[in-house]
Amino acid sequence: MTKFTDLNLNPKVLKAVSEAGYETPTPIQAGAIPPALEGRDVLGIAQTGTGKTASFTLPMITLLARGRARARMPRSLVLCPTRELAAQVAENFDTYTKHMKLTKALLIGGVSFKEQDTLIDKGVDVLIATPGRLLDHFERGKLILSDVKVMVVDEADRMLDMGFIPDIERIFGLTPFTRQTLFFSATMAPEIERITNTFLSNPERIEVARQSTTSDTITQKLVEFKPTRRDQTAKQKREMLRAIINGEGDGCTNAIIFCNRKVDVDIVAKSLSKHGYNAHPIHGDLDQSHRTRTLDGFRDGSIKFLVASDVAARGLDIPNVSHVINYDVPSHAEDYVHRIGRTGRAGRKGTTVMMAVPSDDKYLNAIEALIGQPVPRVEAPWQPVARSTSRAKPKAADAAPQQTKAAAPTTPEVKESREEKKPAPRSRGRKKTDNSRSHGGRGGAQIVGMGEHTPGFIAYSFAERRNLGKPVETTKEETAAEVAEPEGNEDAA
Repeated sequence: MTKFTDLNLNPKVLKAVSEAGYETPTPIQAGAIPPALEGRDVLGIAQTGTGKTASFTLPMITLLARGRARARMPRSLVLCPTRELAAQVAENFDTYTKHMKLTKALLIGGVSFKEQDTLIDKGVDVLIATPGRLLDHFERGKLILSDVKVMVVDEADRMLDMGFIPDIERIFGLTPFTRQTLFFSATMAPEIERITNTFLSNPERIEVARQSTTSDTITQKLVEFKPTRRDQTAKQKREMLRAIINGEGDGCTNAIIFCNRKVDVDIVAKSLSKHGYNAHPIHGDLDQSHRTRTLDGFRDGSIKFLVASDVAARGLDIPNVSHVINYDVPSHAEDYVHRIGRTGRAGRKGTTVMMAVPSDDKYLNAIEALIGQPVPRVEAPWQPVARSTSRAKPKAADAAPQQTKAAAPTTPEVKESREEKKPAPRSRGRKKTDNSRSHGGRGGAQIVGMGEHTPGFIAYSFAERRNLGKPVETTKEETAAEVAEPEGNEDAA
């Protein structure tokens, strides 16, 4: 059996590997490290959890042991699709370079540009980055890629899913033609094959397992159920999830719960927390410091359930994950392989449970076609119960006592006392009087015309009413006399 000491690695690297507790390389490591040390391009295809990260970090460190980086000109480049995977690769370099004086920089989103610029200006041997942030630094004139000697693309098929292929092609164009290129992935789509044929020169292809196969250390389960109503599907799925967790018992020490949508990640995490489960969400909309704290809490055991989107499906190396639960059936069949690969790592046993409703049949068929075997069905630990929203009618037995009570005979004395206590009927409208208006007035004497009161303006003559408001030149005595004088006096005068 091959050992690390047989792979011609740097003695300081071997010392760090031994201190990390590793003695025997995995098949992908044993196949990829020798050609990488020879300077050849490598195309590695292996299922998740088989040690692909060490397959390129160990030979890179050995190749970079001699030489020194110049300012803003990294000597090697590692591209990763997500921040978490990039941070994990950086941790691997820290572990294996503990006895060497190699520098590194991590370029990911959610971190200040100023801190990253400071590291680049000093010169780094290893630059680990996501494509978007790398191009941001390049466009700002803070980075020169003309001195890259080794370039690694990790999780190449995930780059395709996330739309990074144009960025990858541009980055390849910025690096020297003489660079050494290492490609690693669990699956290999036709588009990735096109890139490898374009940018890799006579690569050594290492395929230790059939593409898209799942590990034998993982026990797979599928729980199928039919919701009682379409509008109850989400609620009943959350109830089924809690039943699955409870059904696994003490064997479920921790679990990663995958959802297809970010909004469902928050809803499921909040629901679990409400019912007393120690659950926290992680997805791409959270800031990097929050995501880092959540992952650290899951690693050290302070967080038991990690509800995640596919941002956590690729490359995260958390050794002791006992369960992976697919709350949603992945819409891309390859994502199923990567999701369940978070458990059963490094030879450990793991369990995965996938929840499926009738509308998931298309995605489920694609997954089973990809992995080449059916996912074993198990009995659902909980069955949804239909809840009626209409009011229940009283049963005949319940109505009988009321009818009997109503038909009970009464004595004349009782009847008379009831009549005395009975209040007088209240009128719904206002009580009308004889002299009230027909349309409902306030009551009182009926008013005919204007009554005895006559407004003063009626006593004026037409000419006076016409001149109301104009200055009056006559005296009050003259006006009174004019009003009192009989008609015809003017002719007599």
